Amino acid sequence: MYKLILAEDEEDVREGIIGQIDWERYGFEVVEQAENGKEAAELVDRLLPDVVVTDIQMPFMNGLQLAEYIRSRHPGTKIIILTGYDEFEYAQRAIKLQIDEYILKPFSSRELIEVLLKVKAVIESEIAEKENIHVLSEHYRKSLPILREQFLSSLVSRRLRPEEIAAKSREYGIPLSGDWFQSSVISLDYIRGPGAAEADHRVSLRDTGDRNLQLFAVLNIAEEICLKHGFGRVFIHRDDLVMLSSLAGKDESEMTGRTLEVLEEIRQNVQRFLKLTATIGAGTVCRTPELLFRSFADALQALDYRLILGNNRVIWIEDVESRTSRLPVYDELTEQSLIRTVKLGTVQELTEIINELFGTLDGSQVTASEYRIFLLEILTSILRVAKESGSETNELFGPGIASLPDMNKFNNMEDAKQWIIDICTRLMNHIAQERQSSYKQLVEQAKHFIKSHYDDSDISIGRVCQHLHISTGYFSSIFKKETKLTFVSYLLQIRLEAAKELLRTTELKAFEIADKIGFTDPNYFSFCFRKKYGQSPKEYKNGARGG
Repeated sequence: MYKLILAEDEEDVREGIIGQIDWERYGFEVVEQAENGKEAAELVDRLLPDVVVTDIQMPFMNGLQLAEYIRSRHPGTKIIILTGYDEFEYAQRAIKLQIDEYILKPFSSRELIEVLLKVKAVIESEIAEKENIHVLSEHYRKSLPILREQFLSSLVSRRLRPEEIAAKSREYGIPLSGDWFQSSVISLDYIRGPGAAEADHRVSLRDTGDRNLQLFAVLNIAEEICLKHGFGRVFIHRDDLVMLSSLAGKDESEMTGRTLEVLEEIRQNVQRFLKLTATIGAGTVCRTPELLFRSFADALQALDYRLILGNNRVIWIEDVESRTSRLPVYDELTEQSLIRTVKLGTVQELTEIINELFGTLDGSQVTASEYRIFLLEILTSILRVAKESGSETNELFGPGIASLPDMNKFNNMEDAKQWIIDICTRLMNHIAQERQSSYKQLVEQAKHFIKSHYDDSDISIGRVCQHLHISTGYFSSIFKKETKLTFVSYLLQIRLEAAKELLRTTELKAFEIADKIGFTDPNYFSFCFRKKYGQSPKEYKNGARGG
């Protein structure tokens, strides 16, 4: 089923259109209706429809303004314009906006069905092109020579010498010049069970279950987007995709901003065309390509936070981990597993990892000195995590941690193992509490900023995030998690509460109040007020005064 939104300000026309067509029969589902352009724009952002059918003449935002908004933010969405004979000039503008189809009023249900089927054929052609298994396999064979892939993989796996990087990048035709560099990891989310697939008469790439083929399909989309922006290079590394980005001049924030923008576009296109979801981790920015392996390690750590924030999103490491100093990258897989589990895992997972660590020791013949070094290596990893999270070591580990000879206090290996598990558990609890506290503090700061600036008509989620120095994707996730509201809904709620107070306590007219609370259009203010409270501002004012 393809999702469709109908935007029409006349209710009887909307009901007539919806009631006269068997939408499911033709492969469409009307997921929402809108009675004005602004409402339709908000629905498009939230529901990501495949098709929008819109009238030209609507309040607050007309059909062509809505089309221009959709084209700028969701270029893949198909747009069908409903227009009358006297609106031919509008139709000419519609052609310039690359509207997919338009229907001249009055029209029959059969005419609308024919247009919908034409649009459906275009959508299916685009999807089929993305899913063509032969094309994908051939494109993969031609575009990823083994030597080039090995070189790119080595850049994120270990530290290479600058002269080796320069020589191989010239040899393979891979430019690696710039002042800023960044690694990102694109990981396909696993589909859980047969019910996860959407009902469709076509056999989709999602249904094949071939993860390698899915990975090549995502690679194809990511390459097209990077080529379009002239920014970033993607390649397959192990079971994921990696994007390396670089930028000359500018500053670090410009580098991160462009990287996150491209990654978000990749994520949206994977979901739209392949009906798959991907979670993307973005690492730290570094100054030279030989440090990309560190940025890659950070991107993997960012990816692990999908367990907390959820999948199908872009996660930047700087959003989820505040660092005063950077930890060195560990080469040993066991150390990395321990650090990740302490930060994001469960006590059960921690116990399993510690049991595995001590299990390898049980089968070895080690001296007392080697045994103490073994414990100190584990302890050093834990201390680094504690320092990074700002934990008090005495509170977590007890006063004995300050004295290394106290390592001899354990009677046997089981005592030492349990001690390690206990301090890791306390550290895990501390990190979880600090993370939750950080979320709440950030949301409170955002709410305070919104309450202080709601009367500014230019306030936006971008301004709030700029004030808080975080990315919009991360902010949207934690704000909705903490408040159960989107930014737009919360801002509207604050403005309407302020409007009620002004209606009760002042003699201001509705249009004056609209201006005072940040609405540029007094009619839209009245529309929102009535929709929220079931009465107009004037009716509310009279009722409040009468009480």
